[in-house]
Amino acid sequence: MANYQNATELSKLTLGKSTQYCSEYTADLLQGVPRSLNRDDLALNQSNLPFVGEDVWYGYELSWLNPKGKPVVAVAEFRFACTSENIVESKSFKLYLNSFNQTHFNSVQDVEQVLAKDLSKIAGSAASVKLFGVDHCPALDIAKNTDTYFCIDGEDISIDNYQYNPTLLDTAKNKEDTYQVEEYLVSHLLKSNCLITNQPDWASIYIHYRGSAIDHAALLKYLISFRQHNEFHEQCVERIYCDLQQFCQLEELTVFARYTRRGGLDINPFRSSHTEQAPFARTLRQ
Repeated sequence: MANYQNATELSKLTLGKSTQYCSEYTADLLQGVPRSLNRDDLALNQSNLPFVGEDVWYGYELSWLNPKGKPVVAVAEFRFACTSENIVESKSFKLYLNSFNQTHFNSVQDVEQVLAKDLSKIAGSAASVKLFGVDHCPALDIAKNTDTYFCIDGEDISIDNYQYNPTLLDTAKNKEDTYQVEEYLVSHLLKSNCLITNQPDWASIYIHYRGSAIDHAALLKYLISFRQHNEFHEQCVERIYCDLQQFCQLEELTVFARYTRRGGLDINPFRSSHTEQAPFARTLRQ
């Protein structure tokens, strides 16, 4: 992964550098990170992706001026296909959204269209944008269906290493057990660090699978091994998905991480063997 972390594409980002906030609309603030950087490390490319899915972002600090100069505020939902060429780099995204603050737009629809155009261009494929009033955003209601997920955080385990270690999954699958199960599991202990700044990223991770039973203690140890791992949100989820498939050889798998927000944005990567669209499932921590 050393070559990936030293990639020239990353050295050009504003992330980790001192920047000035711009309050007038500036599309050029957006920066992309090629998904191929991380996928090369996983031996993946556009022709052999083992999953479908998307990245869902929510923006809580979007504002602009109407034609009379009156401020308007909204909550934004952004959806990017996991097959897009680039990830939108989060700091540049925040700077870009702040550039709307003192810019006049005729309508909410105009703002949506501008956002969709700019984000599609930087992602390299069509991005979906929806704006909601801050007093009514059904997509951000606290999820009611999480009771179906069993939380594995109560496992009585000992941990003495917090470096990423996929071999912890080597004992997760009972090689002798051919009995198939379906489980909905969640852990709130996923933490990783930003690849560039080393700032902590916190998440609840939801895993739905069908196949031979996964040992919960081994799975939890594996997830905790990300605690000092440096990688972007989307890349952590793809790594978890690939590791689970490699070691557990599941018939169906969905991995969905709900990261807590930073700078008014939260990122929610969703990868699945069979379902393309992420559900609405905001958690209390978000």
